[in-house]
Amino acid sequence: MQDQFKVKVNEELEYQFNSGDLSSLDALAISANSYHVLIDSKPYTAQILRADFHRKSYEVRINNNRYSVSIEDALDLLIDKMGFALSSSRDISSIEAPMPGLILEINVEVGQEVNEDDPLLILEAMKMENIITSPRQGVIKSVQVSKGDAVDKDHLLIEFE
Repeated sequence: MQDQFKVKVNEELEYQFNSGDLSSLDALAISANSYHVLIDSKPYTAQILRADFHRKSYEVRINNNRYSVSIEDALDLLIDKMGFALSSSRDISSIEAPMPGLILEINVEVGQEVNEDDPLLILEAMKMENIITSPRQGVIKSVQVSKGDAVDKDHLLIEFE
């Protein structure tokens, strides 16, 4: 069975690929981030300008045109098909403890503006420090814990306006 991929270009165009399509791609690495690609006997120069492997998003230049590319793999497609796709992060109004632990540090205060992925607090659990980051841009409405507090799983930690 071949793995499936969905590729979005500039948030407008959408393409479906499978691992067989990718293995038949005629591409030659020119350098660490540059490739010479042949598609239907037409040559293309492709360069990876920015890569965010964890978010599966890339900025590429093909024949001097820039493109923003995002990739969904087989697992992403299955999660979406099952209806478990993550809802928009703008809908998140609070942060709850993902596991029981001890609050080691709080990096925000009420009224503070935060951006997506800003560190909010550090939760120690099972002798590991877990940095809880903001899922979205917003303003802190309330901080429901203090440094040194022991919290249970699903304990309310922070609310957004």
